[in-house]
Amino acid sequence: MFNKMLSSIGIGNTKIDAQLDKQSYMAGETVTGKILVTGGKVEQEVDQIYLSVNTKYVKESDDKRFNVNVIMDKIKIAESFTIQPGESKEIPFSFILSPQTPLTIRDKNVWIDTGLDIKKAVDPGDIDYIQVNPSQLVNAVLKAVDSLGFKLIEVESKEVHRSFEKLPFVQEFEFKPRSGQYKGLLDEIELIFLPSEDQVEILMQIDRKARGLSGLFAEAMDQDESYVRFTVTNSDSSTVQETIQEIVNQNIH
Repeated sequence: MFNKMLSSIGIGNTKIDAQLDKQSYMAGETVTGKILVTGGKVEQEVDQIYLSVNTKYVKESDDKRFNVNVIMDKIKIAESFTIQPGESKEIPFSFILSPQTPLTIRDKNVWIDTGLDIKKAVDPGDIDYIQVNPSQLVNAVLKAVDSLGFKLIEVESKEVHRSFEKLPFVQEFEFKPRSGQYKGLLDEIELIFLPSEDQVEILMQIDRKARGLSGLFAEAMDQDESYVRFTVTNSDSSTVQETIQEIVNQNIH
């Protein structure tokens, strides 16, 4: 009886450890691994094992900025079972990491939370941060922008008030021209990627550099910014630089 009481407050309870086959994944890739479950001091009934993919984004309210955690996906791994004292179980798992998962270019902002549901006891958990790399298509876009003389300055997930793929946020990539033909002509460009299985939709903001009084007035009125929405498919990967260059040129004046 005393051991059962201790187990209900988390002492001598069942423990879990999620072991990923690797720590680095591309958005859209299959994540694989195993979960090790070790029984505590008493027999316990486990209702379910779940994995959840989590990230964070910036929310602004009353001129203040703060981070909000959000569950992007939750995967049920196992049905109910009984774990005996000291018993060990090994449960394999696999799931597809959503193509919309934010990239971890500048921050550890994606983690996998593993948990057990146990009635009348403290539910144990385990957190593993993962690195999320761009898909081949998104990477082709990033390399094309770099080749045009733009340097990545900031990457940030921000709240949006309209639905993009049912997520409450988008990840913004801010670039500034450091060399090439756009240095001195543009202040910056910003990209938002909306990827799917075989294509990526791109929202681009082009911020022209103010020139003269009319330019300064336009900048003050936010009229120096152009917004473009276009799609790149796998068949376009070899010509993506020319596509972006053409779009920027069309919106530079």
